[in-house]
Amino acid sequence: MTRSPSSPGFWRSPLRGAWLTSALGVVLLGGITVLFVTGLVSYAAYNPNLSPVNDKTPDKGILGFYLFPWPTDPHWLYRLNQGLHVTLGITLIPVLLAKLWSVIPRLFALPPARSLAHALERISLLLLVGGALFEFVTGVLNIQLDYVFPGSFYTLHFYGAWVFFAAFVAHAVLKTPAALRNLRRLRDEEPSDLVSPRPDPPTVSRRGALWFVGGGSLLLFATTAGQSFDGLLRRTALLAPHGGADPGGGPSGFQINKTAAYAGIHAAETAEDAWRLVVTGRTGTVRLSRAQLARLPLHSAALPIACVEGWSTSDQWWRGVRLRDLAALVGYDDDPPDVLVESLQRRGAFRRAALRANQVADPRSLLALYVNGEDLSPDHGFPARIIVPAAPGVLNTKWVARMTFGDL
Repeated sequence: MTRSPSSPGFWRSPLRGAWLTSALGVVLLGGITVLFVTGLVSYAAYNPNLSPVNDKTPDKGILGFYLFPWPTDPHWLYRLNQGLHVTLGITLIPVLLAKLWSVIPRLFALPPARSLAHALERISLLLLVGGALFEFVTGVLNIQLDYVFPGSFYTLHFYGAWVFFAAFVAHAVLKTPAALRNLRRLRDEEPSDLVSPRPDPPTVSRRGALWFVGGGSLLLFATTAGQSFDGLLRRTALLAPHGGADPGGGPSGFQINKTAAYAGIHAAETAEDAWRLVVTGRTGTVRLSRAQLARLPLHSAALPIACVEGWSTSDQWWRGVRLRDLAALVGYDDDPPDVLVESLQRRGAFRRAALRANQVADPRSLLALYVNGEDLSPDHGFPARIIVPAAPGVLNTKWVARMTFGDL
């Protein structure tokens, strides 16, 4: 007679048991907590409370209780946060899959609910499993070259994270004490619904299984972490296409997210005789050619580019006009305000992006005209782009056309 997945004898692996499940659960307890915190920090970096153009989750309500003005120091803050978030997320995939495999008999257990408390536990378990799969799948898709999941990644990942983490916290509160007891015993000593009544002969020990899972995580780490480094290490980032080998050589031979062609930038509109930067503020509007900008006092800053997909560059040497000096041109001499920056781009998110007053005031925040001693290339934002310390890459607007200073 064919057994169903709800039958005690259907799942026959001798590896399943409370000890293995507890070991995997404790790893996920720490790892997923770090993922959740770094994810929230990443969302705060977009300054979603500053302006609607930065807010991809306008109905977040109380879920935005923690948001804070994003700082500019240290200048590598977003690079570290997002590199950790994405690399750790990829590294934990084997642990998550092993954990789901270890508890799969419970997902098919009958009856579905033996009591109200049991029913609530089963619902939280479904939210936990479904939420984990949803968050990891959308996260992995987002770091690839083409995001194919229906709907906005920012919105789906943000709300999905809160649903998943609520179920995760409830599960951790219920199960962590038992998990720690199981680990102290070093082996299964009590009956468990995870242990098969008729197990198959063992082919590997439980510790061997943990080494196998750990090896898988180490492999994923080794093929992802290089996205945050230059040189040969970047070539190891096989699972992070944006962090692949340097695109060409020379001063502009560092990573980009979207090209001028993808953004719909036409060479004719960025030519010297056609392009003008429009700066608006308290005292009116100023229009500046690139040559006029180049005659203003120029300053330099060594800053990286870091994107939500987890990849980043090392510090590049940017040179241009300070944002606070542009604010002074339109009436803000002492206390520069927020600014709305608009791009020539026709495709892609963040054609318009807002920066906070503290970002404008930072002396390293530039409207860059040059990088590493040469003019910006078209793909790096020629004729002018924003570069701000610690800001996500999409807020470092390329192909800038207009800047509006004042309350947003």
